[in-house]
Amino acid sequence: MERKSFAGMHCSVAQTLEIVGEWWTMLIVRDAFLGVTRFDDFQKRLGISRNILNQRLAGLVDAGVLSRVPYQDNPPRHDYRLTEKGRDLWPVLTALREWGDRHAAPDGPPLQLRHTGCGEVFHTVLGCSECGEPVSLRDVRATPGPGDLDGIVRTRPPRRDPD
Repeated sequence: MERKSFAGMHCSVAQTLEIVGEWWTMLIVRDAFLGVTRFDDFQKRLGISRNILNQRLAGLVDAGVLSRVPYQDNPPRHDYRLTEKGRDLWPVLTALREWGDRHAAPDGPPLQLRHTGCGEVFHTVLGCSECGEPVSLRDVRATPGPGDLDGIVRTRPPRRDPD
C-alpha cells in the first residue's frame, strides 16, 4: 500500500505525521530516548531491515529530529542523537506509551518510568501552561490560531460523549 503524503494539508497533526507517522519511526525515537545511538543497536533491538532503518534514520536526520555525530573514521560510523526538536517528542511518546499501557497491554505495562525526584511510577497529566490546572477534552474549545490562514478551523466544540 502506498503511503499518502500530508505535505499539502494545512494541519499541525498532519505535518507531524509527515515526519513521525511511519510505524518504525516512533520506535526508533523511543529507543533513542532509552539511550540507543548506534545503527547496529537500533537494528538489533527493533529487528528492522537495514535498508528501512537507514531510510528512517536519514528521514529523522533530514527533519532535524536526530543528528548524526561521527564516532569513528575508518570505516565511518555515526551516533544518532536526539536534537532539541527530537526531545520535544517526549510528551508525544509518553502519551502513546500510556495509551498502549491502558488499552493494548493485556499483561500490564512492559515498561514503567519512575520520577527521579520522588521515586514513584508516574503518569502524565495534561495541564494548562498558564494556570496549572489539569485539562481534559471537556475543558477546552478550539479557536483559530495565527496559522489558520485559510479560515478552516472549526470552532464548534467537539461532541462530548457521556463518560
